[in-house]
Amino acid sequence: MTPLEVIAAKRAHLDRLANEGGAAGEESVILANDQWLPRPKGQVLRALLEALASIGKSIKASSFDALAVPSGIDLSNPKHLCDGLSEIVFIEIKTANQARVRPGFHGFFFALTENEIEAAAVLGRQHRVVLYNKATGEILITSVPEIVARARSSTWQLSVQL
Repeated sequence: MTPLEVIAAKRAHLDRLANEGGAAGEESVILANDQWLPRPKGQVLRALLEALASIGKSIKASSFDALAVPSGIDLSNPKHLCDGLSEIVFIEIKTANQARVRPGFHGFFFALTENEIEAAAVLGRQHRVVLYNKATGEILITSVPEIVARARSSTWQLSVQL
């Protein structure tokens, strides 16, 4: 490989890095939707998870990236949170930026974590997966069951932290 080919290959590799690119994609798709908010932090997140648990719906904070919150619901207000909890939608965002991803997200390879799958089962219609193609701007709002039903293949893995 020539030095320019090495640089081009490195740039292509960097474009595929999920953490930085995915986070930037999440932020841009959240900002594009008026009723979507990034996953809350601190006390608001704790209150949200506790409110869910109080109605028998326990999920992990890592099982969603954003919330679709109808106007008039203030997440920092406990009464608003309890009254509007059934209308809040928990959103997991998967971002694509590879040229091989075709319209309709054909060819998009990504992972669903155990926490995301469990949250989808617990929350039902209140959990959505948003596929976002940064290269084309395409957005598909779907669900874990819909993704599994249309998957051409799946590879299971075990993620560990040492």
